[in-house]
Amino acid sequence: MGAPKPALGYPSRTAAVLGMRQQGLSTRQIANALGIKNKTVSALELGSSRPRREPAPSTMLGRTVVIPTDVLDALGPHAARRCISVNSLARLIVATVVDDNMIDAVLDDADTFADVEAAA
Repeated sequence: MGAPKPALGYPSRTAAVLGMRQQGLSTRQIANALGIKNKTVSALELGSSRPRREPAPSTMLGRTVVIPTDVLDALGPHAARRCISVNSLARLIVATVVDDNMIDAVLDDADTFADVEAAA
C-alpha cells in the first residue's frame, strides 16, 4: 500500500471520501469530485472501517520487551477506551515517559540512588 494521496484539502482520498459522505454527498458526486470511479469510492469507504493490524515485529524496529500478562490485562480497558491495542498503549506509555523525561518521577526511587551516590 502506498502513501496517502492528499485530495481536495484532505490528507488522503479516504479522508476526503469520509468527509464528503458526512456532508451528504452521493457516491457519484464524491467520485466526480475526486476524479475516481464509483467503486473506488466504495472501496475507500469500506477500507476505512476495517480494523488495522499491528505492524509485524520486524517493522517495529525495536527490541522485544516482555511484559507480564497481568500488566497487559490491566492495560486492556485503557487501550480499549483509546481504540488502540494493548501493545500500542504499552509502547505509547514507555515512549511518553522517556520523551518527557519522567522516568525518575514515575519510579519515585530517587532517594535510593541518592543514598548510593552519597556512600560512594
